Amino acid sequence: MIYDISHVTTYNYEASVASARCAIRLTPRDSRGQRVLKSRIDATPAPEATRASVDFFGNHIVEATIREPHAKLRIAMTARVAVDREEPPAPGLTPAWETVVRDAGAIRRLDRDSPVHWLFPGRLTPLEPAVTAYARESFPSGRPVLEGATELMQRIKQDFAYDPEATHVSTPLAEAFAARGGVCQDFAHIMIAGLRGLALPAAYVSGYIRTVPAPGQQRLEGVDASHAWIAVWCGEPFGWIHLDPTNAMHADDNHIVIAIGRDYADVAPIDGVIVGAGRQALAVSVDIIPVGAGA
Repeated sequence: MIYDISHVTTYNYEASVASARCAIRLTPRDSRGQRVLKSRIDATPAPEATRASVDFFGNHIVEATIREPHAKLRIAMTARVAVDREEPPAPGLTPAWETVVRDAGAIRRLDRDSPVHWLFPGRLTPLEPAVTAYARESFPSGRPVLEGATELMQRIKQDFAYDPEATHVSTPLAEAFAARGGVCQDFAHIMIAGLRGLALPAAYVSGYIRTVPAPGQQRLEGVDASHAWIAVWCGEPFGWIHLDPTNAMHADDNHIVIAIGRDYADVAPIDGVIVGAGRQALAVSVDIIPVGAGA
C-alpha cells in the first residue's frame, strides 16, 4: 500500500512572537515493512536556518529557527510512504515470557534495537504497582510472550473507554489508569508501563492509522489522525512486534510509523521555545490518502 500523507500544524498567538526555535519530528521513518518514497517539511514564516538530523533511536528531526516576528506559525509535512508489513508470528510460537525477561537482561549490546533501552521507567511511563499487577494477570507462568501481550492489549481495549475529554497530554499515567479512560497515548503508556513492570522490553510508537470506511461507504478526507501504539520485544528471532491497544489489533498496513521512543516525551511531533507573551491556539489537520494497490 502506498499513502500520500499531509500533516499541518498551525499555531495562532495572542501576541506577536519575536522568534521561535522548533524541533519537528514529523518525517516518517524507513523501517521494516515501511519505505519513505519522498517527504518534505515547510514552515511559514520561512525559517532563517534549518538542520536535519537522526536521533539515537532512528527518528528524523528537523530543527528550525525563525527570527521573523509572527502571530501565526504553520508547519506542514507531506510525504509518500509505501507500507508492506509481514504477518506477525503465531503468538504460541514465541518464547515463554520469563525466557524473554532472562534474555533481555543478558544482552550487552547497546545499538538502537537493543531491548536494554526499553526496560526501564520513563518520564511519562513510571512503574506503578497497580499497573504492573493489572498486566501480570495476562502472564501466568510459562505463557508465550506474544500470547500474554496480545491478551493485555485486548483487556485494555475492553476495560478502558476511549474518551478525549478524560485526559490531556500531561495527565499522569496513574490518573489515566485509575480513570479507566483516555486516548491512544494513555493506552500505549499504560501497556508499556505494565510490560516494563514485568521486566519485558516495550517501546512507544507514534504515527498514523488509516481510517477504513464501512463497506459501501466512500472514504472521507480529513478523518485520519495521529496515533500511538506499542512495540514489545518477543526475543530472538521474533524481535519487535507492534500492538495497538486502542484498537486491539496488531499493527498492519494501515499503520504508518513516524517515530519510536521510550514514551511520548521522546517523540513529541513538535516542541521548542518561543519568545513572546500571551496565549496560543493550536490546530492540527492530518490526511492520509491511499494511492497504491488495494486503495
